[in-house]
Amino acid sequence: MRYLYLPMAFAAFAACDNTPTEYATPVVVSGINAKTDAQRNHTTQLRGEEEVPPRETPAVGNAVFHISKDGNSVDYRVIVANIENVFMSHIHMQAPGQNGPIVVWLYPSTAPVPGPLGAGRTDGVLAEGTITAANLVGPLAGHPLSDLVDAMSTGRAYVNLHTNDGVDGVDTGAGDFPGGEIRADIS
Repeated sequence: MRYLYLPMAFAAFAACDNTPTEYATPVVVSGINAKTDAQRNHTTQLRGEEEVPPRETPAVGNAVFHISKDGNSVDYRVIVANIENVFMSHIHMQAPGQNGPIVVWLYPSTAPVPGPLGAGRTDGVLAEGTITAANLVGPLAGHPLSDLVDAMSTGRAYVNLHTNDGVDGVDTGAGDFPGGEIRADIS
C-alpha cells in the first residue's frame, strides 16, 4: 500500500480534477488510515419500528461501538431518551428483520442478571463498557471476538433494549415490552 503524506497531499489535491482514476491511494495524516478507522466505528439509531414485531413507543436511543485497532476489544456506549423500565440490553446475532439469540450483555453491568423491573424513566447514558471475547455468550461463547466483529460489520447483529413495568401482563405498551422495545441493526 502506498501512503501519501501531507505535503504531497496538498500538491496532489491542487492538481486533481474530477476525472476518475484507475486506483485510489489512501491519504495518511498523522499515521492514521481514515478508511480503517471508519470501518472500526458503528453507530446505530434505536427505534420501536425496528423491533420484531414493531413497537409503538416514544423511546429512542443510540448505540456506539468502537473496535480497537488490534481487534481484541469493542468499546460501547448506549444512550437513550424517553424510555421507561429498561431492565436489559444486549447484542443479538441475526439478520435484519429477524430475532436471534443473545451474544453479548450490555446492560446491566450485573449481567447475566437482569436489572430491576419497573425502574422508571431513563434519559442519557444507560450503559458503557468494553467487550472482549470473555463477554461472549450463547452461540458465540468460547469464540474469538472477531466472530462478533464480523457479524457487526456484515449486518448480522443488532442491539436492543428490553423493558418491563413489573406488573402482570406483557406487551401492554411503552415501558412494558420484555421481548424488546427499541432496536437497531449494527452495520
